[in-house]
Amino acid sequence: MDLLPNPAPLVSKLRNTLVRYHSIGDGEWRVAKKTKDAIVWRKPSEEFSGYLYKAQGVVEDATNRIVDHIRPGPYRLEWDSLMTSMDIMETFEENCCVMRYTTAGLLWNVIAPREFVDFSYTTSYEAGLLTCGISLDYGEVRPNFVRGFNHPCGWFCVPLKDSPSHSLLTGYIQTELRGMLPQSAVDNAMSSTLVNFYSDLKKALR
Repeated sequence: MDLLPNPAPLVSKLRNTLVRYHSIGDGEWRVAKKTKDAIVWRKPSEEFSGYLYKAQGVVEDATNRIVDHIRPGPYRLEWDSLMTSMDIMETFEENCCVMRYTTAGLLWNVIAPREFVDFSYTTSYEAGLLTCGISLDYGEVRPNFVRGFNHPCGWFCVPLKDSPSHSLLTGYIQTELRGMLPQSAVDNAMSSTLVNFYSDLKKALR
């Protein structure tokens, strides 16, 4: 397993990568799933053989409060039905840490529980916030879990100009679940998980 990286260059690279994803034109995306809470698009990832997913929806709350529920911290475990445990392994500064978390099985356990170790960073973006992360090969893999890998991921949260009490939440997710899995099952699980993320988050913020 690798040693912990120097956070400064990782922070810069991660932010630049997410901002680049955020500027990808609409024509490159294909709709994967649509509900009243969110729309999910996808395009082939540049990082691995799966997809980069884009999810977007309007959430009725202030930007800071929404991001506090998404980034590593006590709120996330309370409402995110997919996450089963979370530990902060290292803290570099207030908005920068390494966390280890586990996820529940999906599709009647066709996709078994996964473990991730992610570098996480939260910073300002325009009038709102960006919270982003990437997986690290760090720490021993716990028994009964497959170690998954998040390529650069993140959530942009900005207040709506004409309705500051509402925020536009846009996520970019590219998760390599690893293990022997049918790609169709992974694609179906990812789209469903992302729309459920929005509905669960909205319930938590009420």
